Amino acid sequence: MRAREIETGRPVSAAELKQEGVFWQSLPFDEADYQPILENVKRDGGYIHQDIIELRPDTPDLETICAKFDDEHLHDEDEVRFILEGEGIFDIRSSDDRWIRVEVEQGDLIIVPAKRYHRFELTDLKTIRCVRLFQDASGWVPHYRRRAS
Repeated sequence: MRAREIETGRPVSAAELKQEGVFWQSLPFDEADYQPILENVKRDGGYIHQDIIELRPDTPDLETICAKFDDEHLHDEDEVRFILEGEGIFDIRSSDDRWIRVEVEQGDLIIVPAKRYHRFELTDLKTIRCVRLFQDASGWVPHYRRRAS
């Protein structure tokens, strides 16, 4: 994980992310045996459902799918991702309205708290495979931020 303020380029530590309510941790990654770790995360966070999302350059309608994530939005529950392969970028609004860019990669667990504005995009690699955890089996719905006219 690499995190920095977008405007200034200042590095942001995991401790600073935590002060913002954003949890990040690099977990020991074993493709065959990551589930026990996620079971603890599920128990501690009240997450009851999980799935895997996979995006690759040859994913049909990749640009349309990605367009749903790249506008600033929030959810009524946490957004939890454990990266199995590839990489991605979360831009997260700080409590004082600064953008913090968090680049995640294999083995990273990130939890963007409910009601926190953020956006997501793929890197130039255009590949990510990650486990998503949900507190509600129906998943989450994005609520987009209204822009001033």
